[in-house]
Amino acid sequence: MSAIPYCDDVLDPSVSLLQLVDVAKSLGVPVTRVQQLLRDEQLIAVRRNGVLGVPELFFGEDGQTLKWLPGLIAVLHDGGFRDEEILLWLFREDDSLPGTPVQALHGDLAREAIRRAQAMGF
Repeated sequence: MSAIPYCDDVLDPSVSLLQLVDVAKSLGVPVTRVQQLLRDEQLIAVRRNGVLGVPELFFGEDGQTLKWLPGLIAVLHDGGFRDEEILLWLFREDDSLPGTPVQALHGDLAREAIRRAQAMGF
């Protein structure tokens, strides 16, 4: 079995992360399934203080992965973006949304965030 993929922690320290075991509990799956989601590039993890974590904002109030997130990650990967670049884009303030693209995925502006990600890939 391959190593668990993660990228450099390019996020602001104020961005809350969930450890993989907590992600598994939230999703109601074994931690090995979370590891597979990372390998399948459905989620992105970073190593902070020696511990792997996934941004808490990747999950909705119900504890499930945001509906649009895996597709958005795929679109950006297909556009040549590395995980660090994807995280920087997702968490960068954008006054025209307003907020950040990852915050937009929590509400009515999710489709606009996806549209912008698609446009960036071309």
